[in-house]
Amino acid sequence: MKNVMNLQFSALSQNESFARVTVAAFIAQLDPTMDELTEIKTVVSEAVTNAIIHGYDNNPNGIVYITAAIEDHCVDMTIKDVGIGIEDVEEARQPLFTTKPDLERSGMGFTIMENFMDEVEVHSQPGSGTEIRLRKHLSKSKMLCN
Repeated sequence: MKNVMNLQFSALSQNESFARVTVAAFIAQLDPTMDELTEIKTVVSEAVTNAIIHGYDNNPNGIVYITAAIEDHCVDMTIKDVGIGIEDVEEARQPLFTTKPDLERSGMGFTIMENFMDEVEVHSQPGSGTEIRLRKHLSKSKMLCN
């Protein structure tokens, strides 16, 4: 049985922790390990922070959208904004690349996502926003995810 959660909130930096905790609470029903839960929370933080800082350029009128689905110990998440989009997704995925060096951004968001998740897809259109699709197979049943 597939279980789905949808969440949307204003693009305010204080909502990043709300998103992280909400997704973690939803996923907790699968009884993930502490490492798995920490990794998922970290990835949600990175993706939401990217949407707020880069997608909306800290404009609080933007909305961040999260969908999380769980099925057979597999977690699928989509984190989306309808902000400015990414000109060059491949360049943005390079370690240490940032468009906001003045904000002391590390440029490791996508690298962290790729290290902590089993699958990461980034779809972006300049002027239309960015959608990040993430998948994690939890250790209890690696073989059961479709």
